[in-house]
Amino acid sequence: VFAFMRYGQTAAAQMLVACNFTPVPRHGYRLGVPDAAAAQWREAINTDSRHYGGADLGNGMHTLHADPVPAHGCAHSLSLMLPPLATLVLIPA
Repeated sequence: VFAFMRYGQTAAAQMLVACNFTPVPRHGYRLGVPDAAAAQWREAINTDSRHYGGADLGNGMHTLHADPVPAHGCAHSLSLMLPPLATLVLIPA
């Protein structure tokens, strides 16, 4: 899994991008988010969507809440479902 955070001038302009380059779905995968980031996130792009010919695995239209669980050097994190061989783009909700 490869992930990075795109920082904007405001918290609303941030994006979290996660790529799962394995053929295995990752359920409950934790990605750290900075404290300044929004507490709620949503999936903006999922390359495994049925609209792109995928299996439609992912987090759907559900709002994801940052938990006070440390991960990747951050005090808060998201628990995600990462589809296999796909990329997710998450934005503040």
